[in-house]
Amino acid sequence: MTIVPKTPCRRDFGFVEWFRPGEYERTEELLPGLLKSGANYLRTHVSWAEYHAEGGQEWFDWIIPRIGAEIDLLPCLHYTPPSLSRNGKTSGAPYVLKDYADFVDHILTRYGQYFRHVELWNEPNNLLDWDWRADPDYQLFCEMVGGAAYWAKERGFKPVLGGPCPFDPLWLDLMGERGVLGVVDAVGFHGFPGTWDSEQASWSGWDMHLGEMRRVIDRFNPEAQIWITETGYSTWRNDEVEQVRRFINALNVKADRVYWYSWRDVPPDVAVQEGLWFDPRHYHLGATTHDGQPKLLARLLMEGGIERLEQVTRLAAPAISSGAKPVIITGGAGFIGSNLADSLLSDGKDVIILDNLGRTGVDQNLSWLIERHGTKISPALADVRDLRGIEDYFTDAKAVFHLAAQTAVTTSLINPIDDFEANARGTLNVLEAVRKAGGEAPIVFASTNKVYGALDDLTMEEMADCYAPVDERIRQHGIDETRPLDFCTPYGCSKGVADQYVLDYAKSFGLRAAVLRMSCIYGPRQFGTEDQGWVAHFLIRALAGEPISIYGNGKQVRDILHVNDAVKAYRAVLDNMDSVSGHAFNLGGGPENAVSLNAVLQCIESLSINRVRTSHDAWRAGDQFYFVANTSKLRNALDWQPTIGWQNGIRDLACWLAENRAACRAGMKTREKVFA
Repeated sequence: MTIVPKTPCRRDFGFVEWFRPGEYERTEELLPGLLKSGANYLRTHVSWAEYHAEGGQEWFDWIIPRIGAEIDLLPCLHYTPPSLSRNGKTSGAPYVLKDYADFVDHILTRYGQYFRHVELWNEPNNLLDWDWRADPDYQLFCEMVGGAAYWAKERGFKPVLGGPCPFDPLWLDLMGERGVLGVVDAVGFHGFPGTWDSEQASWSGWDMHLGEMRRVIDRFNPEAQIWITETGYSTWRNDEVEQVRRFINALNVKADRVYWYSWRDVPPDVAVQEGLWFDPRHYHLGATTHDGQPKLLARLLMEGGIERLEQVTRLAAPAISSGAKPVIITGGAGFIGSNLADSLLSDGKDVIILDNLGRTGVDQNLSWLIERHGTKISPALADVRDLRGIEDYFTDAKAVFHLAAQTAVTTSLINPIDDFEANARGTLNVLEAVRKAGGEAPIVFASTNKVYGALDDLTMEEMADCYAPVDERIRQHGIDETRPLDFCTPYGCSKGVADQYVLDYAKSFGLRAAVLRMSCIYGPRQFGTEDQGWVAHFLIRALAGEPISIYGNGKQVRDILHVNDAVKAYRAVLDNMDSVSGHAFNLGGGPENAVSLNAVLQCIESLSINRVRTSHDAWRAGDQFYFVANTSKLRNALDWQPTIGWQNGIRDLACWLAENRAACRAGMKTREKVFA
């Protein structure tokens, strides 16, 4: 695991982002988030070949002023038009070396008002231990770059010598001997530790390489700065927390500037230099996905910059002693996970919280747990999609509660592959990690009532304020586990697959495992959204005086269960695993806590000074008119039943929100705490 330095990070940083000709829309989509991240610099390329291609000048006439007006721009000028190249390719030096300096001069004249530094091309990239002095290409590049750098400096600009990858001090020494280092203001360095360092046999760490670089530069130009013009970390294994760690490490290196590669992933249909999907790592280097969804790095930067990154990464401080038998809770910083962890920790259990902190607000839950329980808790900032990154945590596990998941139906419809990876593959990874560790740890899995589908076959009666099934047995008792599975929506499919894998691993491999198919759980530590955690979402919006969107007519019925009762059920399943292994149980409030959305809104309005304002939108895919869990199987097996009625439970959640969200406090009539 990468160690995050305790010393404060530098506060200035930049991103590298290559824009292809014609990407007007992508540029406009990308810039707001990048600027919101707090980045000070942006490095991009100006291709000599593309500039002279059809439409090239018009493109750069737009892109350079557009970016340069917003942020400190570093253009990297490279690639020869093939008609001018000695080898007929964009990678070769031109026939007339001065042509490159002339192009640089043209760019400085046309766009120089938008930047002060200019990065000069330094290729070809050859193998380590290459005899640079005997390589005619490098002799040509020394002359070409040196002349362009001299002229840029004469014109009042600050030339930056581009850095090849991998770094070799012999190359840099050659540039010094040929006079290039004497006319540049900075020298670039490329390094991607953790992503491509395995291919760079000489990679020995930032300090060693930059120290060696500094010693060479000092012989020729002690005033020249060292810039990390490219560094990054690919999340191709979904290890977004590690990307954050690597970013912070890069900000601590002894360099005058750092540019992170990159802000946004390369689109999957775009070929990189080596070819389309030649190496998947190329496609996951961004702080956001190719369609603009923030990864953890981008989200934290946009929430609070470097301070926010440091705050979250400081949470990762493993504390469990050797020989301990901890309980692992995947998704343990989430709503149910943090309440479950608090219950276990309060009883003296050692707990590992395995969470990727991918959802807004969950790091607050983790901080709360650490403040309450100190070294009894061990945060493991990792992602269940990354088997290599999680399996070591399961080696000595006493038990596993697997709650980590993508939880929204709407998100699954937008990104079904990501939904599958998190829910199906993530669950399979957890099962395999337990099996590899010896299969002794019992597993309790958080499934969903969505495995039963939309229940379209149930005949419903529309009442004044709710829907009710015509079948009197279901109306009285709810849906039980004999209901055939009928996966609906990608979310229902991915959770259903996981549900069945857990039960099958109990049969096929003898793991002790059970499944809880949950209805709507609500309560303290829930940061609800429109897509998931709707009870908390309704309260948050109402207490802030904001309107609430209702999908459908609000008559749909759910059995809602307070999280305290849910935690008791999870712990009861674990305590009785020998008798319940291989079984799935419904977990919900049951008929006594069955309530329509409209009834919940009426209850919320009674707790708020503000009148609840609502709007109605179309029904969403997979929405059930009615779901009430028949929990008889769970009650009979474990002597469990809900103890908190839904109205008191909503009041409890409202009080917690008032105490923890300043914007909600003025909207509360009462803050009387109903439950401990």
